[in-house]
Amino acid sequence: AAALPVAGIAPVLAGLRGALAAALPEEAALPVLDLRADDATRAFVSRPDLEALARAGVVTPDHVIRTKGEVLVLRKDAQTPERMRAAVTDYVTRYRAYFDANKARFGGQVAMLNPMPGLIWLEGIGAVGAGADAKAARIAADIGSQSARVKADGPVAGGFRSISDADLFDMEYWPLELAKLGTAKAPALQGRVVLVTGGAGAIGLATAEAFAALGAAIFIVDRPGEGLEKAVASLGRDHAGHGCDITQPGAAAAAVAACAARFGGLDILVSNAGAAITGDIATLDEQVLRGSFELNFFSHLAFSQAAIALYRAQAAGRGTRGAEPGQILFNVSKQAVNPGKGFAAYGLPKATSFFLLRQLALELGPEGIRVNGINADRIRSGLLTPEMIAARSSARGIDAGTYMAGNLLKAEVEARHVAEAFVALARAERTTAHVMTVDGGNIEAALR
Repeated sequence: AAALPVAGIAPVLAGLRGALAAALPEEAALPVLDLRADDATRAFVSRPDLEALARAGVVTPDHVIRTKGEVLVLRKDAQTPERMRAAVTDYVTRYRAYFDANKARFGGQVAMLNPMPGLIWLEGIGAVGAGADAKAARIAADIGSQSARVKADGPVAGGFRSISDADLFDMEYWPLELAKLGTAKAPALQGRVVLVTGGAGAIGLATAEAFAALGAAIFIVDRPGEGLEKAVASLGRDHAGHGCDITQPGAAAAAVAACAARFGGLDILVSNAGAAITGDIATLDEQVLRGSFELNFFSHLAFSQAAIALYRAQAAGRGTRGAEPGQILFNVSKQAVNPGKGFAAYGLPKATSFFLLRQLALELGPEGIRVNGINADRIRSGLLTPEMIAARSSARGIDAGTYMAGNLLKAEVEARHVAEAFVALARAERTTAHVMTVDGGNIEAALR
């Protein structure tokens, strides 16, 4: 079978992710999705009897705590934001009726669980697991794949029959089954999907790790190769990556679509990738400057535009504003406000990115999309290499340690400090159009 067109399914998954909010509290984070689109699954979700199989019950009773007893079916003509939202609303209504019909046997001492479907069959696309985080979505998708095989083979083996609704309810609300779900407080950023460009570098990976530590699902974008593979592996199985040259036309849109295909959508874009290109402006080759703009400005613009389109698709599925629609975080640079000698090729696109941040914040504020950034300085990374540090410190007649601590605090600023600032901005719910300096104190680069 032909490969799925990722760009085409991304808005459908984003719309579905937003639509599933109809089953959640108003300010809850959107669920994470896990798509299975192998040939067998895609053939299964195109069956004419799909609706009957969706309501036939679970294959194994304990699956109910992960997927519910009924699978949500969305045929091709129902894969618009409005129709998906209506389908989720109808699903929740049926679940409430199921709960009300069975709760009396528990003496009224049981509270209804989250009524969101844990498994969705999308005709022509595949099977989708949904959960509060990437692990829960993966488990639901795994169960869905197994269930599809059993239900597909059922007619050949004499038919498929599950347990009754009453027995299913008893299993779903049995304390020993509920214990499998755990009762620990959810991490602060559980359910958020975070895309980090330049994610295999020092600042990018530190940022990815900081968001992952708070429960976010991470999608790293960087150049293809061992560095990217190691970075993704270090985060764990429920995170992912995508290799590309972000300066190429269409690369940003493809990367954001790949993120949606993996996790169902996006919540926070950390537009971090960049490179410090040097040279005196009076003699700088025009092509060098244009190349720097491609990486240090236009890639940020392209990722922003792709992320905004996805945020709007999620919002269309949701139908109401609800939780925060999305964020964009830029790694700008102190060069944007305090130019350095010989750094025009780097500072000019960074200054333009600074303006882009403010412009986006102005335009997107009414939609609830926040846009903020970081101005960092003297961070050991792919931009500030050991060779560059040695050259700069030698030119000043000081050692490398003194050079790196050349700020008001007299303390070196590390990649983890930049990561902490990105996380702080992500959690600052009433902050937009702001640029936070992370430089140990530099009066010349202070904004206000």
